[in-house]
Amino acid sequence: MKVLITGTAGFIGSNLALRLLERGDEVIGIDNLNDYYDVNLKRARLDRLLAYERFIDLRLNLEDRAGIATAFAKYQPQRVVNLAAQAGVRYSIDNPLAYIDTNLVGFAHILEGCRHQGIEHLVYASSSSVYGANTQMPFSVHDNVDHPLSLYAASKKANELMAHTYSHLFQLPTTGLRFFTVYGPWGRPDMALFKFTRAILANEPIDVFNYGHHRRDFTYIDDIVEGVIRVLDRIAQPNPNWRGDAPDSANSLAPYRLYNIGNNQPVELLHYIAVLEQCLGKTAVKNLLPLQLGDVPDTYADVTDLVADVDYKPATSVETGIARFVEWYLNYYKHN
Repeated sequence: MKVLITGTAGFIGSNLALRLLERGDEVIGIDNLNDYYDVNLKRARLDRLLAYERFIDLRLNLEDRAGIATAFAKYQPQRVVNLAAQAGVRYSIDNPLAYIDTNLVGFAHILEGCRHQGIEHLVYASSSSVYGANTQMPFSVHDNVDHPLSLYAASKKANELMAHTYSHLFQLPTTGLRFFTVYGPWGRPDMALFKFTRAILANEPIDVFNYGHHRRDFTYIDDIVEGVIRVLDRIAQPNPNWRGDAPDSANSLAPYRLYNIGNNQPVELLHYIAVLEQCLGKTAVKNLLPLQLGDVPDTYADVTDLVADVDYKPATSVETGIARFVEWYLNYYKHN
């Protein structure tokens, strides 16, 4: 297939693109290489992809309406995976307009590109953060999610609504994936595992919010990528049994689907840190702090629909995943 992926210098995007290239697909990659975090890491991820002749590397902002339209028309992808976004719950509190520009305006441009080029299937990144104030566990895609706790979460919920509109009006098959705390090699430096590792190795204290009692459905990057590929290969279909008098938010009479991709095994943050300490052979100095504004105490994915539809369930343990991350980190940063 010819697949357009946005965010190919990013954590998930670069790993997904690599897997698709390895299986023989052609990938058109879009990224603006912004400096939200270390651009050198983004370039190193891209270098892995540039080794393939079937990879086309484009420097574009999603907000560039004409540029995105031109890319769709010139390269004519069959399927699209939108992973580019302004990420981060905490950053959204101080920089809300960055989320409007990329996650709303930019996503609209992707939808328009898909509509006008007759794309077979659009798969896009949503987030576990859309569950917001929900406390019923595990989180189900069939639950109402109308109480986001950050603008980042609200922007992802808005993406799901925008996608449904295009599925309904233009019969564009769309599938939204709610990712649960992705981690692993080549990860993002603004996320906890990266920050903790750097600080512990430097003998600096780590900030542990909610006194370490967060529970997260930590999901290993390879599990995420496998889930995305299986969903991409299965074009969203209408649910003929959908009823307007008892609406199900996870599907529709339109070709529209939502899935959770999570490990389905929430782990307390203190245990996550303990595993990291064991892998590093060093004990962290912990600065215990209260729950941060915009954060949710727990995430826990119900992946029943993912298993039923694509026969896949993430299963990598944090013990295995963190060990692989530490091995990569020490090698990448030449840390003895």
